[in-house]
Amino acid sequence: LTFPLLSVTLLVSFGSSMLYGYNLAVVNSPAVHIKAFYNATWSQRYGHGLAPGPLTLLYSLTVSIFALGGLVGSLLVGVLVERYGRNGTLSRSALLVLLASGLMGFSRELGSPEMVIIGRSITGLHSGRCCGAVLDPFLMARSPTAHSQGAGEDFISPTATGSAVGVSMGQTGIFICLGVFFAQVLGLPELLGKDRFWPLFLSVVVVPASLQLLLLHCFPESPRYLLIERNDVCRATEALHRFLGTRDVQDVIEEMKEEQQSLSSVEMVSVWQLLRDRSVRWQTLSVVVVNAGMQLSGIDAIWFYTNIIFENAGIPASQIPYTTVGTGAIEVVAGLIGCFTIEKLGRRPLIITGFCAMGICSAGITVSLLLQTALPWMRYIGVACVVGIIAGFCMGPAGVPFLMTAELFTQSHRPAAYIVGGSLNWLCNFTIGFIFPFLQMSAGAFCYLVFCGVCLLVALYVYLIVPETKNKTFMEISHIFA
Repeated sequence: LTFPLLSVTLLVSFGSSMLYGYNLAVVNSPAVHIKAFYNATWSQRYGHGLAPGPLTLLYSLTVSIFALGGLVGSLLVGVLVERYGRNGTLSRSALLVLLASGLMGFSRELGSPEMVIIGRSITGLHSGRCCGAVLDPFLMARSPTAHSQGAGEDFISPTATGSAVGVSMGQTGIFICLGVFFAQVLGLPELLGKDRFWPLFLSVVVVPASLQLLLLHCFPESPRYLLIERNDVCRATEALHRFLGTRDVQDVIEEMKEEQQSLSSVEMVSVWQLLRDRSVRWQTLSVVVVNAGMQLSGIDAIWFYTNIIFENAGIPASQIPYTTVGTGAIEVVAGLIGCFTIEKLGRRPLIITGFCAMGICSAGITVSLLLQTALPWMRYIGVACVVGIIAGFCMGPAGVPFLMTAELFTQSHRPAAYIVGGSLNWLCNFTIGFIFPFLQMSAGAFCYLVFCGVCLLVALYVYLIVPETKNKTFMEISHIFA
């Protein structure tokens, strides 16, 4: 990678994938302080505090509204990228974070819980737009809910993706893990984990967004966008000169022109046509199962409510923040392992092993909670199981579903498949974030058995139905399904 190419890749990932991870975990540490603020504000307005049920409902909405904003943003990004390009879309999205940061940062001074909820929804809107704006090489501006494969591959044609696609998917997962880890570190009592700092903690997202807004103008627009979408050969050539560090880019230009011609002759199917197409019925069902299972596996509950889970597991309150940071560090290491093994081990082994590990560890949490009264050391088994869920997720289910979605379909069906998979991701993220506290209150320790069942069923489905897609063409994969 040349320095300009590496720089823009890191910058885009820093302002999109890492911010997404940060926003997933940022509400975990200040949960007690936010609830106290909501209760105090309600008391000032109406003369009485909130009952536990309505307070949990209000806080669950604050946590999960992020995913609804992400769903809306992901559905808008296709139009935005086609109109403004990658840089333009990311710059406009960064402005949303400035607005959200102001709302959340001044919410306590103005006594407005509504500002926190609206701010969270706007950060979700930003994440949905950014995670879709950095699209893979063969989906530029056509797949509104695809997660990024890295800006470094914007100009590479489908014939050159190979193992780089897998590594790029792993890169996205690593930056998400880093975002979660930074949120956990900043949530320590010595930093921003105190009551008076929680508005600042929520609004820290303004820093990476501002850096991205300032520095994106130093880099040219995506060469693929300039040539394929705008037919601007001159600007695309100049961008390639800067990104590749060489004047000899004619071969790349010719390759993109061939891709432009091939794309113009391909008729893209709609989501409705995809769902009705019997020839890809099993591929579509596989996308639904794997993408929904990824979010319903319990990982979102871990990210959103880590401190509450550890508190119920019997971990002393003074140790919970540091235990949480420890799990985040392991998460980053697991993400690195997954990034560099996805092309060596294949997709099926990673995703089956990951879901099986998550399912077993979810059952382990239930066992540890049931036995911790009689056996105090079982609390550490519970912590180990949480770590196991995170590690299992990062090594397989975190990135493989997005890669498999690209590999199971031809160009004509792939955008619609990404819309289906991406929409399910955001909707299931919202579902878990919203219902988990109520599930925990009603089912107690047994609530984790729901996640156990989901993980094991998805692993069984992949084992029985989904073939290995590594080093196979779309036609070979379709023949296996047939």
